Amino acid sequence: MGEVNLNAGVRLLNMIHYSEKDGCLTFQVYVVPRASRSEIAGEHNGGLRVRLAAAPVDGAANRELSAVLAKALGVSRSAVEINAGHTSKTKRVTVRKCKPEIFSTITAQTTR
Repeated sequence: MGEVNLNAGVRLLNMIHYSEKDGCLTFQVYVVPRASRSEIAGEHNGGLRVRLAAAPVDGAANRELSAVLAKALGVSRSAVEINAGHTSKTKRVTVRKCKPEIFSTITAQTTR
């Protein structure tokens, strides 16, 4: 299991825990539904914290999560798969065609 330091000189001091296998990156996501806007909000307990405007009803928040992650990671929505936690705020997500270095890009987006 690897770790990526999210500290880009700003307030994100912890690390995202992930595993990488066959070009796929798997990591935890902590979702905050019904937020004022959808955005990646940084790190939380070793996972990525994502705020979602969608309510957790009929899979709307999961669809929004896939869209937000796909846009932030520069992959298609079909490359983002929620493996566990479909009805939970804590989810395990796998992204195909993704490298751990992408967390640095996400960090840059969250600190702007």
